[in-house]
Amino acid sequence: MPAQLPPCPHRPTCPGCPRYGEPGLANAAHEQLRALAARGGLTPPRVVTGAPLGFRTRARLAVRGRAASPKVGIFQTGSHRIADIPRCGIHHPAVNEIAAALRRAIRETGVEPYADRPHRGVIRYLQVAVERVTGRAQVVLVGNCESAEPLAPVFAALERELGPRLQGLFWNGNTSPGNAILGPRWERISGDEALRESVAGTDVFHPPGAFGQSHPELFESLSLAARAAVPDGARVLELYAGAGAIGLGLLGRARSVDLNELNPHALRGMELGIAARPEAERARVTALSGDASAHAARIAHADVVIADPPRRGLDRAVLDSLLANPPARFVYVSCGLESLVRDSAALLDSGRYALTALDAWALFPYTEHVETLAIFRS
Repeated sequence: MPAQLPPCPHRPTCPGCPRYGEPGLANAAHEQLRALAARGGLTPPRVVTGAPLGFRTRARLAVRGRAASPKVGIFQTGSHRIADIPRCGIHHPAVNEIAAALRRAIRETGVEPYADRPHRGVIRYLQVAVERVTGRAQVVLVGNCESAEPLAPVFAALERELGPRLQGLFWNGNTSPGNAILGPRWERISGDEALRESVAGTDVFHPPGAFGQSHPELFESLSLAARAAVPDGARVLELYAGAGAIGLGLLGRARSVDLNELNPHALRGMELGIAARPEAERARVTALSGDASAHAARIAHADVVIADPPRRGLDRAVLDSLLANPPARFVYVSCGLESLVRDSAALLDSGRYALTALDAWALFPYTEHVETLAIFRS
């Protein structure tokens, strides 16, 4: 911790706070990556870092307290005791502005925040995503209600105060007790269907239920590096593709691109992204819905396979297909270091792959997490 900063009152409950440490990777992550690089005969991986403050354009914040004194922030470690964070240093300024506007709207309308133990109150969570080009915000209020009606006064107050700064305003219904943030029901109150983000020159669309990276500057850099590993004219299969941030950027030079995703909200974003491409490029792309395992057989017909799986790593059927039918290149984007090490060991132990590149991006500064790009050749 820098000597000039006083202790953070939230530490260690608030590891996203700049006072927690310098952005980068934990020592344990460095050691595991160095070991993996050494096995592939590579030098220690570079670590790409970005802006230390104001970078987080996506946030999910708990809403608790009372209508007269609402709190919008994060839970303290291992509890549902909320730490109010009115001026978070890592948030994009628009995130803090939206949270402040929500506090005022709750006080103005008297709509009660949620209380976990008695399972009552209405407003449970706030989700904000900022459109970098315009600075407008996609805002979701998660309600402990069966419809958006109980939150109508709050929506109206936000629309009055924020006006054109709102990119889209949404209700999500989550009436189940427990730790899940989002529920199954959605309603668009106003604004655009999806947030539009440019990722290395490619328009990518994120409806509010689709996953998006909270550090877009660094994810853009990672996407460029992943795309650069794909030769011109290749037949590309991307599994766990999300809204298509990597694969859509290959349509101008690939022979074909098959994009697989399970989440229906991300699939809708992918559909919007494909529709935004020139007609000649649209003819080269296929969207594949469902679990990645259901499309693992397509690996045998691809020149390049890209995978960006959840933290648990590659599904068994995907890994088995990669071992049985190695593509010329396998581009592995990983948000789970343990699973990356495990899956990489299986590929290298088979004798059918060589690790040719390994780099890391500090997409989650001040935490133990790391995003890694590993490139294998058969």
